[in-house]
Amino acid sequence: MKKKKIAFFISHPIQYISPLFRKLAKNEFIDLRVYYFSDETINKSFKDKEFGKEIKWDTDLLGGYKYKFIKNNSISPSIYNMPFGLVNINSYKEINNNNYDLVIVHGWNYVSHWIVFISSIILKVPILLRAETPHKQELLKSKIKVLIKRMLLKPLFNKISGFLSIGTQNKNFFKSYKVQEKKIYFAPYAIDNDSFRNNYLNNKVNKIDFRKKYNLNKYNKIVLFVGKLIDKKNPIDLLKAFHELNDENNCLVFVGDGNNKEKMKDYIQRNNISNVILVGFKNQSELVEFYVLSDIFVLPSGLGETWGLVVNEAMNYSLPIIVSDTVGCSDDLIVDNGFTFKEKDIDDLSIKLNKLLKANNLDEMGENSYNIIKEYSYENIEKAILEALNNVVVGK
Repeated sequence: MKKKKIAFFISHPIQYISPLFRKLAKNEFIDLRVYYFSDETINKSFKDKEFGKEIKWDTDLLGGYKYKFIKNNSISPSIYNMPFGLVNINSYKEINNNNYDLVIVHGWNYVSHWIVFISSIILKVPILLRAETPHKQELLKSKIKVLIKRMLLKPLFNKISGFLSIGTQNKNFFKSYKVQEKKIYFAPYAIDNDSFRNNYLNNKVNKIDFRKKYNLNKYNKIVLFVGKLIDKKNPIDLLKAFHELNDENNCLVFVGDGNNKEKMKDYIQRNNISNVILVGFKNQSELVEFYVLSDIFVLPSGLGETWGLVVNEAMNYSLPIIVSDTVGCSDDLIVDNGFTFKEKDIDDLSIKLNKLLKANNLDEMGENSYNIIKEYSYENIEKAILEALNNVVVGK
């Protein structure tokens, strides 16, 4: 197969996806250019509205691949203003002028996505669609919203050449739209496994030292939450479930920030809880210490947690996992390495926490986590894109 020109359109630079672009850029069959609709997240003054503070990621988001920021014509430009916050009219010109063999589009939530869809259809460039939506979360949404969504997406899906599914529930979503099995390619939601795993292997001997650093060495086991302290993530449910255990021998650590933080502080103070720690936001390089010092990872999120890549991170650190049954990855990543619980059921979460805290095979479950997550890799995404490229471009 000769090298093919691929344009990848995505809203903004994302720390989990940039390493994938670097990998694809090295492939001998792919000539990749990434198009961003917004540079908002890399501006010095960028304030993450959910974290509630200015954020600058300490990882390389733009190195190692060709990219371009397309002019945003929105009158209220922001990735937080869907769907009109991103309106990149020049996307048509980029597709028309560069003779691409394939266009990959990540998502459909902004006007800009639809400009790319329509442009590619007019110019007869095959489209691969990458999305996150889990089918089971569609069942939790307003029937009217789902109906309107179907009215918009069904005609679009009929024009899409291939679909890159991130997991079981995402595949089920596409199939609910009558997408043919042969058009769906498994491109698992992944992070840079090699980097995260190496961080674990290089630092696991420091577990005791890290615990001492944060005055946590007196506890038997550490339960960890990493993420935004916002309603979608249900951090207060985890706080209450842990409190129900009435177990002073173990500790719960929250890494993150958000509008639930003050409520959580108030709950901790009112109930005189000494073994729950809120450490605030930590950047990517700082998270290493918290993953290493911990024994169990919990993500109690609800509707809107379409996958939960933070679970991928924790599994690379060989941690047993507890996630709610609403989290998008729950069908794929929880096998014999932890538990799922019924979302918003604090008693059920407390029971599952208690089981893991008392389990005598946490190390085995942690290694099971790593063995599972190895398959959720950039290599398998690359394989899916090459297979799709061969089918919809080379073999057409």
